[in-house]
Amino acid sequence: MAGLEDYAFAYNATLNTSPMNLSTYDEYSNDPRFIESQRQFRALLFDTAHSTGPTRVGSPVPGDGKDSDYLHPSDSNASTTECGSYIGTVVSTVERVMWLKNYINEVAPWLDMFDAQQAFGRKVPMLAKTSAPLTYAILAISARQMERQKKLRGDHNSLQLYQEAIRSLTPQLQARDPNILAACVILCCLEMMSAAPKNWRRHLDGCAALFKSYGIHGFSTGIPQAVFWCYARMDLCAAIISEGDQGSVLDLQNWLPENVTASQAGALFRSSGIPDMYANYAVWLCARACHLSWTRTRAHEPKNSGVNTEPFIHSWHNLWVEVQGWAQKRPAEMRELDFAGGGSQSQSGPFPFILFAAPCAISSNQLYHTSCLLLLGMKPLSVNTREMGHVGSALWHAYRICGISITNSHHGCLNNAIQPLWLASKLLSHPAEHRLIVDLIKKIETVTGWSGTWRIRDLRELWGYDKDDPSF
Repeated sequence: MAGLEDYAFAYNATLNTSPMNLSTYDEYSNDPRFIESQRQFRALLFDTAHSTGPTRVGSPVPGDGKDSDYLHPSDSNASTTECGSYIGTVVSTVERVMWLKNYINEVAPWLDMFDAQQAFGRKVPMLAKTSAPLTYAILAISARQMERQKKLRGDHNSLQLYQEAIRSLTPQLQARDPNILAACVILCCLEMMSAAPKNWRRHLDGCAALFKSYGIHGFSTGIPQAVFWCYARMDLCAAIISEGDQGSVLDLQNWLPENVTASQAGALFRSSGIPDMYANYAVWLCARACHLSWTRTRAHEPKNSGVNTEPFIHSWHNLWVEVQGWAQKRPAEMRELDFAGGGSQSQSGPFPFILFAAPCAISSNQLYHTSCLLLLGMKPLSVNTREMGHVGSALWHAYRICGISITNSHHGCLNNAIQPLWLASKLLSHPAEHRLIVDLIKKIETVTGWSGTWRIRDLRELWGYDKDDPSF
């Protein structure tokens, strides 16, 4: 993939205020103050990443005395206020208390979707006691979520908090405290809520550069690991949005420890014995499917020609086998709950009833089906899907993607489902199915504040509806 420096050059070559970069998402993303602050934030991340050059530090080993550095800010970096807590000082109004409460109850569960330890909900607020950037970041994203959910117009409190977080970041970034990455990713997530979705990559590459520089990857320990996978899910969404035109922003090799190859990654994920990491394995596999699609596009292969080159066939087959192995070897926590009659008595309509007990199971199973859709969409001509049974049916996977989101209401999983739902819904043909998906995407935006209506516009056009059709 292109180097991070190439992304930086391409970004800086285009003015932020160019019409093609302005979003109709809402007025927030076009506010000159937001545009300038985001430019400063991104420049700060790249400057920090390049200040010492790319490195690959080893992950701390639990019990060796180093892991504590990843759980608590070092004394040299933790500048507290006179009362000993930034939260105690900054959260000084009823409104800010409300934002903090909303962060813990609503936003943190999104970020902790694949983390049973709940790093963003339990550990990050504790770190925020001695970190101004974290304090302002969690208030900013919470305020932004409430603004989006309530469709507030005019001046935004979250913008001021976002700017305060950026201003306070510089000293802790210079100290290279790994925990400060939590503030950076939280602010990145805020930007995802505020920017035109097809411009997301420009809001991800600064964090990608920082992960690479710090040597943080998917198998780091403590808070950095949880922060990495939160970032990785956003990176994957951006790759899906590109529809094969681009891969992940952070090169996939940087998702793994040094000297671990892609062929060895599966064993490493499985050896953890933790459902959370098995869920992250699904993110990794889906990112690889996006990468395979991108490499095919980059090689100037027509997307619908049925690629028959030996290297592609080999890569496709190996990844397909690994993706199916993920489903076959899922631990019990990752499997759907069984009901008499398949749950048909609990849900009417065309989509299956698929209920999971854990958030990581909801989204990771949906990503399994997404990976299958991506792979089936570029299968070699030599592959006979009729011999595969139901897993060879793109429509079967599409129905299950939709059924998972309709059955399960975890807000973080609903946010994470918008791009899988887009891929699945392209295969739906009946108006009743279209209506259910449109209503579901509208519900996601209403309940969580995360934008999805832009995908409704795309789907209406793809399905062939007139833009003035009152049925939608």
